[in-house]
Amino acid sequence: MPDAQTVMKGSAAAAVLLMLFDEDEAAQILSRLEPDEVRALGYAMYDVADVEIDEVNEALDHFVNKAKKRTTIGYGATQHIRGAMTKALGPDRADNILARITPPTRSNKLSVLKWLEAKEIVALIELEHPQIMAIVLAHLEHPVAADVLQMLPAEYQEEVIYRVATLGPVSAEALDDLEQLLMGGSPSAKSGKSSQRGGTLEAAAIMNNVRKDNEQRIIKALAKRDKMIALSIEEEMFVFDNLIDMDDKNLGALMRTIDNEILVVALKGANDMLKGRIFGCMSARAASSIADELAERGPMRLADVIEAQKLIIATARKMAEAGTIMLTGKGNDFV
Repeated sequence: MPDAQTVMKGSAAAAVLLMLFDEDEAAQILSRLEPDEVRALGYAMYDVADVEIDEVNEALDHFVNKAKKRTTIGYGATQHIRGAMTKALGPDRADNILARITPPTRSNKLSVLKWLEAKEIVALIELEHPQIMAIVLAHLEHPVAADVLQMLPAEYQEEVIYRVATLGPVSAEALDDLEQLLMGGSPSAKSGKSSQRGGTLEAAAIMNNVRKDNEQRIIKALAKRDKMIALSIEEEMFVFDNLIDMDDKNLGALMRTIDNEILVVALKGANDMLKGRIFGCMSARAASSIADELAERGPMRLADVIEAQKLIIATARKMAEAGTIMLTGKGNDFV
């Protein structure tokens, strides 16, 4: 078995901890995780089924050290705030105050779809109207939405992306009815609020996960239909991997503004060619430090890597808008 210091991190350590709970306790934890996290933990639990006592201790030590570095304030904050407000003001006044101060959250309608494979989602929507297809795609994770899009008949793909790009607010009632239609279950409680998904940014994020040949075909068809929509989507399709297209001067200027901690996380998901380009724009000392930090880091959550890459792209866009650097991506220069 690999060295415990290497194994007992990330999903392996989490799997060991989870197996120390009884079934009911483990089930409560699993019910709060995303599908990809459940799958990763499931694989890891089989891998550590014959774990030794020293490795269990290593996992526990790793957990304790992590726990000491964070507070518990964020855990259950919503319930705590509501409970305190209700006790202080009474239920009616508390509801009135909370309605005004609670930050908006992204709708989780159609969240049941995230547990389905792309081909299963296609089977549910392939005979529906393109507007329904667009609403469903706008509520999926972008890579899954791209897979679903490419499995739909080719003649629908441009139409669906156009509808995603121009999608307006969808009422909670409509989403409830759609979920019932697709899943054959009972609709959830009506909230009266609408869900704002879609737009050219959402369409671009989906298109960034589409195969190159399909991407070109869909964008070309979109341009014939609505040149401005097609152009907006293309301009928003600049992603982290496109940094490799920047020249050394502009890439170096961008890297000098990025915090090393963010860069380390972002580079965890980068290919070797892009890493080489970025390291080439730094001093030898800075590049060596980042490379060493990368080598020492264990597995990282994909969501954290994507978030770090988004932060860097957002910084690049701001610098480009200010005229500090020039971005080159998807065959276009834009500042």
